[in-house]
Amino acid sequence: MSEQQTILVVDDDVLLSELMVHKLVDAGFQVVTASDGTSALDQLQSLTPSAVVLDGMMPGMDGFDVLKAIKQDPALATIPVLMLTARGLGKDVMTGLSLGAADYLVKPFMPDELVDRIRAVMDKD
Repeated sequence: MSEQQTILVVDDDVLLSELMVHKLVDAGFQVVTASDGTSALDQLQSLTPSAVVLDGMMPGMDGFDVLKAIKQDPALATIPVLMLTARGLGKDVMTGLSLGAADYLVKPFMPDELVDRIRAVMDKD
C-alpha cells in the first residue's frame, strides 16, 4: 500500500473500537474513530475515508440511519460502508445491504476477517 488509506470506525463500544484500531493500524491503515452516529457524520464533513466500519446499534442515531445519511449525500455516497453489528437476523442483513452497505459482518467477529473484508470492499471501487 503506497498511500496510507484511512478507515473511519464508528462504534460506541470503546474496547471494541480500540481492538479494531489496533488491528487496522497493524494492517497498514490510518484510523479515525467516532463513538456515535452524529459525530461520524460530523467527521465525514472534513474527512473522506477509504471506507467506514459502522456499528448498527448505537445510542441516538443508529448505524442504519447513519448509513442512509451517507448514501443520500452525493459527496459521501461512493464511500464503501461495512456494517459491523450484533444485529444478525436475515432481515437486518438485508436492510443494511439494501440501504447501501458494501458488506455486513455480524459480531462477534474475527479481527483478521474484518481487515480482509475492508480490503475487499475497497477493491470493489
